[in-house]
Amino acid sequence: MSLLAIQLPPRDRLGSRAIPFSVAAGLRMPAEWSFVFSADGRAATQTGQAAAALLPKADQTVLVLGEADVSWHRIDVPRAPAARLRAALAGVMEEALLDDDDALHFALAADAAPGRPGWVAVTDGRRLRAALAALEAAGRTVERAVPSIWPGAARGHFHTGGDVEGATIAEDDHPWLSLAQGDGVLSVRLAGGLARTLLPAEGTADIRWTASPAAAQAAESLLGAPVPLMNEPERVLEAASGGVNLRQFDLASRHRGTRALSDGLRRIFTAEWRPVRYGLVALLALQLVGLNAYAWQQRQTLEAKRVAMADLLKTAHPGVRTVLDAPLQMQRETDRLRAAAGRAGAADLETLLSAAAAAWPDGIGPTQTLRFEAGSLTLAAAGWGEPQVQQFRERIRGAGYGAEFAEGRVVVSRTAARGAL
Repeated sequence: MSLLAIQLPPRDRLGSRAIPFSVAAGLRMPAEWSFVFSADGRAATQTGQAAAALLPKADQTVLVLGEADVSWHRIDVPRAPAARLRAALAGVMEEALLDDDDALHFALAADAAPGRPGWVAVTDGRRLRAALAALEAAGRTVERAVPSIWPGAARGHFHTGGDVEGATIAEDDHPWLSLAQGDGVLSVRLAGGLARTLLPAEGTADIRWTASPAAAQAAESLLGAPVPLMNEPERVLEAASGGVNLRQFDLASRHRGTRALSDGLRRIFTAEWRPVRYGLVALLALQLVGLNAYAWQQRQTLEAKRVAMADLLKTAHPGVRTVLDAPLQMQRETDRLRAAAGRAGAADLETLLSAAAAAWPDGIGPTQTLRFEAGSLTLAAAGWGEPQVQQFRERIRGAGYGAEFAEGRVVVSRTAARGAL
């Protein structure tokens, strides 16, 4: 999955040399954004600077903030509903903040939970909102905003201001050390003995050290050992791939379900998922072939049954020349032969009268009227109660017939029996 990491330049500070800016929404945003694009999310494919609208498109876009633009505070996270948690954090941290809480943005570390100690990230909310708005106005949806360094696994990196593309430093500028450990984050310039004083007295071997090429000599001088090199694009990708997502509370991404679905669809069409796509296409093709083969087999079986029925009809009734509806024609020819032989059929008057007499309810006198037409026998049933009706239904059903009651009459027929089923 491709990844685009966009660097938000640090705020201007005393003694710093500013990068060219343009005014946007009352805050200074970069006219061109430094970026690192990775086709696979691991190695840098393209780096440079470009206007927001000209930035490369990627499956995921992440905004990376500088070390000095995010402060970390270890507090007891207050117990509060999600809708009021941000206000509760501002109340707990009021004395530790140097700016109005309305101008700040808060974000909880992934392992922070109400009622337990946890890390809280604090940054300039106005600047972060302006950056997100500028990028999204140019059509770049920022899924995550992350700091360059965060408390956790022991991690130290030496770098200079010149490592950020587009930035410049004076020749006598000193490198910086960014150090993260379980007890907090440190960002200090290697000037004088302050950095050496702040280094842990023991356990430096357990820290994963890296240095940019320009700061490698200062890092080795301070640590007294060689330090692996890591250039700025690699470090930006490392931050973009992990870290704490600062898009929380009022900056949380909207339409998470739709965006998750969109991200999932984009991920499916990446190179890593190509074997899965090929497998799904092959499985679908196999299913289509199998369904067509099964349908062909069923059609062949049905046609064979039709031919067998037609052959049976012609064998039993040689006078039938053309077969249109074998079951219906078979029934008609059989009824014709039975009638010619003088035998009563199942739908004839004699048979229906016999079935009705056998099923006649107890205590009911003979019917006063009857009518026979087209295989159904209608009898008068005036004055019958529900017990007599149920008794007649059950008895006539046992003989293979059905009964329909309406307006003081009962109709006995084979058709009613099939409808009851």
